[in-house]
Amino acid sequence: MTDLDVVARVVLPLDGDLDVLPLYVDGRHVQEPVVDEDVPVVSLPSDQHPDQVVGRRAYRLAEGMGASFGTWLNAFPASYWRRWTGVREVVLRLRTTGDGVLMVYRSSARGATARVTSRTLAGTSHHEVRLPLDTFADGGWYWFDLVAGSGGLVLDEADWAVPVPDRTALRPSGTTIGITTFDRPASCAALLAQLGAADELADVLDEVVVVDQGTRTVVDDPGFPEAQVRLGDRLRVIRQPNLGGSGGFSRAMLETLDAGRSEHVLLLDDDVVCEPEGIARAVAFSRHCLRPTVVGGHMFSMHERSVLHAVAEVVRPWQFRWAPAAASVHDHDLARRTLRATPWLHRRLHADYTGWWMCLVPTSVLRDVGLSLPFFIKWDDAEFGLRASAAGHPTVSLPGAAVWHVPWTDKDDSTDWQAYFHARNRIVAALLHSRYDRGGRLVRESLLVSGKHVLAMQYGAAALRTRALRDVLRGPEGMHAELGSTLGEVRALRGRYPDSLVRPDVDDFEPVRPRRRRKRDPDPTQPVGRVATLVAGAAGLVHQTTPVPPGAHEAPEQEVAAADAGWWSLARMDSALVATADGGGLSWLRRSRRDAARATAEAVDVHRELLARWPELASRYRGALPELAGQDAWRRTLGMDRR
Repeated sequence: MTDLDVVARVVLPLDGDLDVLPLYVDGRHVQEPVVDEDVPVVSLPSDQHPDQVVGRRAYRLAEGMGASFGTWLNAFPASYWRRWTGVREVVLRLRTTGDGVLMVYRSSARGATARVTSRTLAGTSHHEVRLPLDTFADGGWYWFDLVAGSGGLVLDEADWAVPVPDRTALRPSGTTIGITTFDRPASCAALLAQLGAADELADVLDEVVVVDQGTRTVVDDPGFPEAQVRLGDRLRVIRQPNLGGSGGFSRAMLETLDAGRSEHVLLLDDDVVCEPEGIARAVAFSRHCLRPTVVGGHMFSMHERSVLHAVAEVVRPWQFRWAPAAASVHDHDLARRTLRATPWLHRRLHADYTGWWMCLVPTSVLRDVGLSLPFFIKWDDAEFGLRASAAGHPTVSLPGAAVWHVPWTDKDDSTDWQAYFHARNRIVAALLHSRYDRGGRLVRESLLVSGKHVLAMQYGAAALRTRALRDVLRGPEGMHAELGSTLGEVRALRGRYPDSLVRPDVDDFEPVRPRRRRKRDPDPTQPVGRVATLVAGAAGLVHQTTPVPPGAHEAPEQEVAAADAGWWSLARMDSALVATADGGGLSWLRRSRRDAARATAEAVDVHRELLARWPELASRYRGALPELAGQDAWRRTLGMDRR
């Protein structure tokens, strides 16, 4: 007899948050059912309410109300299961109380919707609907809608299950969660408590390993005792020096391998809010994959919680930079345009990698391709995904698995000390994986980025990028040895430049003093198209050749919002107070002809040398890759070889 393996439970949020409810259930597009005429159905309201959530898996509908579970977190991503697993049928199972109608729908890769079946519900009903996966080659979902009849209807529970002829053929479900934390004790403790309280993880979670690299430790947070009680002996906190995300996650990987009891390690950021059911779904999907597969979760915005910030990420090979997967976009608001109303969300999206805000990695993949590169932060997840793919282990960004996280658009990580790691690690990853001679467009694009920083009076960021490329030119040999010291050197270098000083209030600076009469303020709109960009760049370059007014270093010329602080607008200013992306402070940018000339000359020289030496460097880095990502090197770096 064929068994059924539950791979996704229909779940609901319990916190009453109207922002996230549309991710779970929606009533705006429920279609009028055409079924048994004896079931009374009236017109459908347009909204759902948190009071209708009567449990983690239960939902109440008053007479005549309808609800659709064709949502991002409760519909079944049929095309992903069709492509990456051997499963060819899914079974929708429901238990309801009351009268009403069940309708099951499917979609195509174009987002076209078709009703599959409908059934009458009466009293206490148990239903199983068997649904084939044979027509979902490049996209499509399954979902169900409910409409309440007289007396109302309650969905008691529902799940999606797949037939399993032989459970022993499945990979084990055991998972270790690895969390790297640095000075976010409250967020980390809250995440641990959430994991400990999740019933969905009871049969999945072996251990939570927290690698604490901060000065404010999670064990000292007031919320930690509750988390410790909930997780019990499944929680282990390890203290180590700050070696960045790559050092923390590599430690979690090694601890998982050494323990030898988990089939997977799940990497989680310390400042996320997770959907525990998504973790269980990722594990279930991985167990059924035809080959060991890296399974990632999407990122919802922590600030706008219905906004799907990142769905599936790729590395564009010619530019060798991050980008959303083809057909997808960043920052899609599912409260405004639901899954069913967004055709591109019905396509199966390809991913080169998944961010380590949530990433499930089979331990067999670690044994095959190694651990993270010693990158500290930035590009470690992308490089790992490319390396795993080259070894035959794909990455799947799985719908229904997600976390809420602060989006990178709300950070200044391209201009603060992190600019060094952005530049260095991108170049190293390209030396390892670029398909093109001398990196395609990468070196030219990198030089343009440095030039934009110069035009924007961000001389500290330009200097960090130059330092980054010089370190690349030195070769891979010192990357492990310098992992713990580079951050301090980078911060010290950036501290030499005025743009590094961030103060919380505008009153911490001299009052803004305009020095030129303007008929209109500079247009902050980003130029569109090559011609407009070249014109803006030329205007900025011309401005750099003019003398700097004496008063520009005495007081800011004007105050600029973070959203308006593009290089194209800053390039025509002499002095500006610019807000940080997170709104936490301001920095005073001041034009300097000397700093601009020096930064430009250094950037040109280092990029010229990189281009000339590309073949030699690519050979060296590729030859060193097994050592850089190997367990032995990481054990030495982490001090684990002295146990």
